[in-house]
Parts: sequence; structure tokens; C-alpha cells
Amino acid sequence: MREHKFSSVMVAFGACSDRYVLEGYTPKRSFAEMLERARQVPDLTGVELVGGWHLRMETADQDLQQVVDAGFQVSMIIPELWSQGKWGWGTFSSKDPRVREQAISQVKKAMDLAAKVGCSQVSPWFGHDGFDYVFQSDYIKEWDWIVEGLIECADYRPDVKIAVEYKPREPRMHAHVNSVGTALLLIQEVNRPNVGINLDIGHALQGFESMAYDVALIRRFGNKLFHLHLNDNYRTWDDDMMPASVHTLETLELLYWLERTGYDGWYSLDVFPYREDGVEVVTEGIEWYKGMFRLIERIGMDEIGKLIETGNPIRTLSVIRKAILP
Repeated sequence: MREHKFSSVMVAFGACSDRYVLEGYTPKRSFAEMLERARQVPDLTGVELVGGWHLRMETADQDLQQVVDAGFQVSMIIPELWSQGKWGWGTFSSKDPRVREQAISQVKKAMDLAAKVGCSQVSPWFGHDGFDYVFQSDYIKEWDWIVEGLIECADYRPDVKIAVEYKPREPRMHAHVNSVGTALLLIQEVNRPNVGINLDIGHALQGFESMAYDVALIRRFGNKLFHLHLNDNYRTWDDDMMPASVHTLETLELLYWLERTGYDGWYSLDVFPYREDGVEVVTEGIEWYKGMFRLIERIGMDEIGKLIETGNPIRTLSVIRKAILP
């Protein structure tokens, strides 16, 4: 079985805040302190950085040197399109052309940073691009603006991948790019080789999707799975919990399909340990994935494929049960 590269978003090693405790539940930490905590995680070789937060063009060389000195690669640059009030009524789909221009510029800056630090991929999330009330959005026009903005960014730097992250809702009640289906429609309409999908497992679960089915569908329609954000939740909210802590068997199926479809990108943990220790959460999450890959190897990829062909869930689950609970 192929080797797997594990990464984590940097916020896992800082103070994670929610809408009740804005300063977070753990002490504030500097970028250097977060990197030092990340170093405590065995098998972690990459970190995801938010452009404008952890990494800035004017200090990119110094920021990158800290990452390199800590022994990490930059796995992804995330353009900051959600934490400022000006984004509240949309980014690429804002009715204000000045805001649309600023959002596109933000992604281009992230692309420049990604090229500079050698990771060569960015992941925009259009969290504020959507609507809350009926008769609020011009759905067709706003969709067109998102398409046009992505084309402009894709053509700006064809050497940098754009991995679009979808989500059903939050912070808007309805997001324009809200499912694996709409994400696939979007990237097919954009029709650029450097535009694909960042599959956030928590967002798929929140949308009552099958994680494994999503992987297969993305492979079927263009092999456009560029990146993964790994976590878990109870499907009612984007809880960003430790991977496999709730949907264990579904996660096992996900990993089988990632292996079957030849995914060779980063396995990146996007977890928000509000009260838990981030080092422990990321460490244990990676151990769960490693253990599940060993389980798949023990059963055998070919054997699992044959079981799927039978279409007999009792037989299949019996084999899995005996492998897990001998």
C-alpha cells in the first residue's frame, strides 16, 4: 500500500474560539509556539497556513524559514475570505464589484504565496457566498460571478492548483457551492486543469453525503480531488472533531476508495480542538488513519473489491467485524 502524507491546519495548535468564548479555551500562542507544538506530533510532515494570518507576502521568506526549521512542508495555503466584515455579503459573488475584486485579489496573493513556498495549491472556501432569505440573491448572476472569478484566478497562475472547498451552510443559511454535485458542476464550467476540489469530510457529512461515494464521484467526473480536510461530526453541524471518532466504518470505506482511486495528495487534518489538547487530537487522528490503512491491507484490497461485487452487506460486514474483533 502506498505511503500517506499527513498534514494539519495550524489552528489545531492554537487557541480555538467559538461564538461563546471568543478568546478561545486555551492560551493564545504565537506562530513559533504553534509550530513547536506541531513538532510534537509523530508522522506529521505538513502544515496548512492561512494566507494573511500565518503567512504574508512581505515576510514570506522568514515565515517559511520557521516552517522549514520546524521540519515541515507547507501543504496548502488557504486564502482568507471569511473573517472580515466586508466579506459578510459575499466574496466572489458580492453585489459590490469592489469586494469581488478584493476577493479575487486575495486568492491571487495566496497563489503567489503558494508558488513562493513550493506547495503550489490554494483552497478558497466561499463561506459567505450564499443567501439567508428568499428573494435575496440573484442566483444566476451570482453563480456567474463565482465562475468568472475562478477563471480569472486559474488563468492568473496555471502553475498553482485551486482546490475549491464546498459546504452546505454556515455562515450563510444556504451556500452557493453547497455539495459535491454543485462543486463538480462549478469546476466543469470553469473548465481549467488547475481547478479541482478540496473534499472536507465534515462538510460532506453535514450535507448527509457518503464520503466514499463523493471520492468515487469526483474520480468519475474528471479525477479532480486535489486535497482532503479530515475530521468528523454528528452531521448536524461542522464540529471538526477528531477523525473516525463518530463515523468509524464510513471512514474505513472512505480510505478504501481513496486507495482504490489512487489519491496521492495530503491527508490533512482540519480539526478544532476547542477544549482538548491539539497535539493529542492530531496525533490520535493520524493513528486512527494508519490503523485503518493497516486493516484494509490485512483484509486485502482485492478481497474488499470482491465483497463489494457481491452486493451482500452482511457478508462484507462479517469479514470486517472478524478483522476488527477477532
